[in-house]
Amino acid sequence: MNNSTYPINRRRFLAGMGAVGAGAIASGSMLATLKSALASTMIGAGKDDVLLVIDVQNCFLPGGTLPVSDGDQIIPIINKLGQKFKNVVFTQDWHTPGHESFASSHDGKAPFDTVEMDYGTQVLWPDHCVQGTEDAKLAAGLDIPHAQLIVRKGYNSAVDSYSAFVAADGKTKTGLTGYMKERGLQNVYMCGLATDFCVNWSAQDGRKAGLNVAVIEDACRAIDLNGSLQAAWDAMKASGVKRMQSSEILSS
Repeated sequence: MNNSTYPINRRRFLAGMGAVGAGAIASGSMLATLKSALASTMIGAGKDDVLLVIDVQNCFLPGGTLPVSDGDQIIPIINKLGQKFKNVVFTQDWHTPGHESFASSHDGKAPFDTVEMDYGTQVLWPDHCVQGTEDAKLAAGLDIPHAQLIVRKGYNSAVDSYSAFVAADGKTKTGLTGYMKERGLQNVYMCGLATDFCVNWSAQDGRKAGLNVAVIEDACRAIDLNGSLQAAWDAMKASGVKRMQSSEILSS
């Protein structure tokens, strides 16, 4: 991704250094102004940065109804990332009993089969993240008490919703785009489960909404169904999503 489409630290640092010169002349306190300018270059410190934590729920952890391999291993990384961000948003799969995306709702179908829905091809899943169940709760190990919002999705029984922004029909909005824009949250850093489904769709829809989006690879895990992981990374790259590691944020 080129610098015109994504605000990188260098740009923030140069802007901050401009403030250093002006601030030092005005106040005579170059050290204090320099510290302030350096702080403004840190990912997560900006008022327009947000950490979007996708579907880190019991159902997607080992022992859940739709476990993602090693899904629990990202929780400590996400907690560390959360300490770096002023703004944090969670999403939560929140399906009705008998949801149309469940294989159990279709005679003769098994999990991971597909069916054609009004909005296109739908992968059928084991029953998971059913509203009000222990399975649907956010993982107990998450420790980001200053998170400001939980966006629930998939509660329309006839339409699945991988994306944090738009349901699978491409029309039904969750309201997250409006929330981001009203709060001035332009730079979205995504992590969670699963890389090739809910993270992937959320990242692409975030770009369609005009947001700058980065996916933190080591703070995600994938299902990788029939090559879906590589296909997801290819699609995200094509849409302008930045691929990065947590170390790039934690060391800043």
